Amino acid sequence: MEITPKALQSWLPLANQGEARGENGLGVLYGMAKACRRTTARQLTGIVRRRHKDTSRQNTISAWRMSGAMVVSKDNAQAALWIRKAAEQGYMEAEFSIGLMYDRGEGLSQDYTAAASWYRKAADQGYADAELALADMYQHGDGVPLTMNLAASWYRKAADQGNADGQAALGDMYRNGLGVPQDYAQAAEWYRKAADQGDANGQAALGDLYDDGRGVPHDYALAMSWYRKAADQGSAAGEIYVGLMYENGHGVTQDYARAVYWYRKAADQGDADGQTDVGGLYENGHGVPQDYAQAASWYRKGAAQGNAPAEAALGGLYEDGHGVPQDYAQARSWYQKAADQQNADAQVALGQMYENGHGVQQDYAQAVSWYRKAAEQGDADGQKDLGDMYENGQGVAQATSKQSRGTERRRSGDADAQVSLGAMYEGGHGVVQDYPKRPSYFERPPTKAMQLANPTLE
Repeated sequence: MEITPKALQSWLPLANQGEARGENGLGVLYGMAKACRRTTARQLTGIVRRRHKDTSRQNTISAWRMSGAMVVSKDNAQAALWIRKAAEQGYMEAEFSIGLMYDRGEGLSQDYTAAASWYRKAADQGYADAELALADMYQHGDGVPLTMNLAASWYRKAADQGNADGQAALGDMYRNGLGVPQDYAQAAEWYRKAADQGDANGQAALGDLYDDGRGVPHDYALAMSWYRKAADQGSAAGEIYVGLMYENGHGVTQDYARAVYWYRKAADQGDADGQTDVGGLYENGHGVPQDYAQAASWYRKGAAQGNAPAEAALGGLYEDGHGVPQDYAQARSWYQKAADQQNADAQVALGQMYENGHGVQQDYAQAVSWYRKAAEQGDADGQKDLGDMYENGQGVAQATSKQSRGTERRRSGDADAQVSLGAMYEGGHGVVQDYPKRPSYFERPPTKAMQLANPTLE
């Protein structure tokens, strides 16, 4: 809907006549207008409408830039009143807008159930933004039961209309097997549709599939190309991926200074992952002089946003007294925050604190509990430490064979552990003899997450 001075001047009379288009236009003006100067003639000298989108439905908003006279002052309550009038006539853009106001709690009390109801009305008329918003609510269980297959269905409706956000979101569903069978090739197809429209999220995600070789051939050069396209649009995810490629020397010459540059760009946007990555480079002196105080500062920024790797890293600095005073209580507190988010590094660190009695009363049973949590995620350190506890009979009954360590390492993709475990089942050492279990553990490859966390697995 193109807005011109002439059209704007017609909103009020149209609204007063009960025209849905006029009611919606007047409501949008009340909701989105920015304060500006009045002219003597009280005439608008220019109006520009701009649609701004990102991956969060909470930020899917219409923004207005105006110069000239203010016709109305910003008033969310008046916006809701007029937009609702249009919505009650079945005007789909207004139905979506009322849903958004309930969703965000602007002009109306926040009510996810009401938001979902209004989104559904607009979505049923084929309004792509509403289809996307409704899908997101089903994916997160906001105002509706968490239902992944319905989320995928509504994302598909938006995607089939060429909506790039919907295409990227549907790619995510296929990648993660949410509401649809996991299918990396399908994920790549939908990411590519979004990426070809210039969608930065689709570009970064497609790059990651090339990086992994999932659904597409493994190709660092193509991965870097797509990452860079996303990064050049200011995508924090793209910037972080480009930084990671430079840090690891994947598809490019390893260059820590360039890694710092790209991580810093993401960090300066307030991205918690970028802040954590910058902290890691300062902690290790990669691309910047080693500076534990700077590392702590960046980790703290990420941790303040609830970033689990940052919380775990900050806990490590407190435990070691690097850049901050040594403080086991602080270390334990930060480890706990990260561990509660299933961060395996923090779970191992907590286990070690309980095993060694650092900042807590020595408690082998607690150590075993935390090591087990990490081990069950496939963390090699957790599996090794848990194996040691079984071997030594600390916090658990002593194992009958040193090879029992392999039982705790089986999920890591560690080839030695897999072979050891297979041999144990075949020979009945430390486990009940069972031939059928052997192939499943021999065939499990290491995941990318494990490769990044444990470079020796690459």
